[in-house]
Amino acid sequence: MILKNKVVVISGIGPGLGVKLAIEAARAGARGVVLAARSMAKLDDAQLRINALQLPCEVLKVPTDILDPDQCRNLVEQTVAHFGHLDCLVNSAYNPGNVMDNLQNAGTQGWQEIFQTNVFGTMNLALEAAKQMKLQGGGAMVMINSLVTRKPLVGQGGYAASKGALATAVKYLAQEYAPFGVRVNTAAMGWMWGTPVEQYMQHIEREQGVSVQEQVSAVSVNIPMGHIPTDDDCAKGALFLVSDYAKAITGAWLDINGGEFMAP
Repeated sequence: MILKNKVVVISGIGPGLGVKLAIEAARAGARGVVLAARSMAKLDDAQLRINALQLPCEVLKVPTDILDPDQCRNLVEQTVAHFGHLDCLVNSAYNPGNVMDNLQNAGTQGWQEIFQTNVFGTMNLALEAAKQMKLQGGGAMVMINSLVTRKPLVGQGGYAASKGALATAVKYLAQEYAPFGVRVNTAAMGWMWGTPVEQYMQHIEREQGVSVQEQVSAVSVNIPMGHIPTDDDCAKGALFLVSDYAKAITGAWLDINGGEFMAP
């Protein structure tokens, strides 16, 4: 129960990692989970999944577009009004861009939109949360990042560049807010088996004739653990960073990829 009695805000609630972060936060003992996404349907789905666990975890749904600073402020204000404080923020909202584009063919078209979400939108919410955490005397944040910043994947240049910028911003947030008891870290995911990856591989199967199983095997051979980690297990790794078990950790980068990339 590493998040016992914590109030956890999670942005980017969706069918993949986002909803799993919310579910695992509830399982880890959170007193309250605040769900944020633009789609109310996704928030409703996440609430149903959490309620099905029959745990003593209250769910608050706040439709939020992180591109709008006012909506980010509203998310924090509603959290504090309902629960009294905000212990943890997991910034999971993202824009992947067109994963079929590459620099030779597409150049940097679309990069601005990707950066708006992955850097500026994420920072909008982070700064609002940091303001509240500073006021209350502490808190913890984790930014969801990606292996593609360290191991390039064709077609993901804009996404990788935006996540690289976010990783740098995390270091500055960590440095500036550490004196106020606020920790900020990065959790970088590699391949995660869940709905988004499964749908991506099904698309490749339809377009290129390579079966999902063949794709899974090709990816898994480069992962020392021998399989693609599930988004459930990846969510647990990210939540560790906002738990009290990571009290001495700030400005850090945690690779969660089954060993596919090992930092020197």
